[in-house]
Amino acid sequence: MKKSLFAVAAVTAFAGAAQAQSSVTVYGILDAGFSGKSTSTPTSASGGVNKTTTTKFGDSYEQSSRLGFKGQEDLGGGLSAVFTIETGLNNTSTTFSSMNNRQSFVGLNKKGLGQAAIGTQYTPVHIAFAATDPGQNNNTVGNVVRPQAGTDGGQSTASSAYTISTTNTLTAQSDSFAGFKFNAQYTQNGVDATQRGNQTTVATNGGNTNFTGWGLGANYTWNKLFATLAYQSFKIEANNAATLTPTAASVGSPGTTWSEASLPNTTDRQWYAGVTYDFGILKAYANYINRKATSGLNSNQYASRTAEQIGVRSFITPTIEAWGSAGLGRYSAFGEGQPTVNFNAWQLGSNYWLSKRTNLYAIYGQTLTSSASAAYNVNAGGGAKASQYAMGVRHTF
Repeated sequence: MKKSLFAVAAVTAFAGAAQAQSSVTVYGILDAGFSGKSTSTPTSASGGVNKTTTTKFGDSYEQSSRLGFKGQEDLGGGLSAVFTIETGLNNTSTTFSSMNNRQSFVGLNKKGLGQAAIGTQYTPVHIAFAATDPGQNNNTVGNVVRPQAGTDGGQSTASSAYTISTTNTLTAQSDSFAGFKFNAQYTQNGVDATQRGNQTTVATNGGNTNFTGWGLGANYTWNKLFATLAYQSFKIEANNAATLTPTAASVGSPGTTWSEASLPNTTDRQWYAGVTYDFGILKAYANYINRKATSGLNSNQYASRTAEQIGVRSFITPTIEAWGSAGLGRYSAFGEGQPTVNFNAWQLGSNYWLSKRTNLYAIYGQTLTSSASAAYNVNAGGGAKASQYAMGVRHTF
């Protein structure tokens, strides 16, 4: 009997020790509220305008809702295995089909050195911007670095100013050394198919379909100053008959989608610089973003977007936080029509903190794009404007 009790105690102690060496954390954000949004975009070169007003209960106005799992296992000697799985949530959907993969990676972390991981991960530019955005990456109109859908010069995606994340990616992040931290990424997803066929089937087109890229980032912290710089470059190749030549709509017009799928045979370069300084009563922000997509077949065909932004953020009382930002920028393109337009945007917001994890918020923002020449007004996104207000509640766990 004593031997049985001793065995049970030993097994229990071993299980407890194993449990202590590994951990899994569940985390997330739920953001829901009410929004009113008005947009006006040109629909034709002759001066047609499409005006839309939307009022609804929705979600993710201040921060994107998400659910995540992250874990760590101690392997000994300061080495640990790490993983993260994070999916976006849509509070307005009745099914989970709208979930999307924000991050999913596994890697190794060496204490005092840094971490390496493989999977779907954030880019160096997004990491840098997330740390220096006065609006803290909210999803409301008024931010020139991260414009919202259909509001900034005809841009159709929130990520039009830079690439947020990539799949098939290897990343490395260093620990902090004398105030400096560094990160890097390498993305590789290539297919090389040969042309083939036989007597009973039609030959298929061969060629390369590749998406490759790399990026570097660095930040520096000194007392109340934080500065960050990031650069990333992606190359999209689709050398087959269907997508051999980029069209003016995919590269020559800055008002169209910047997704990799619409930019075949293109080099897409992006860089970002940001700085913050905490004065105590408020925190000041400055941001700069540049993105240029150039055709690999014709270097005279490109689209470029540049924007600058400043902002402040402060606690007015221990429970009331407020921020404001303003920015301006320019789209330019060489190719069909050679359109160039200017744009500007501003945003005001506030939080009322009910606890460390729950707050009420109110945000208002506007953006305006100047008119281009009439013949190319639509392609350049000239004359587009938008305004939006949002009120809601956010809970983090």
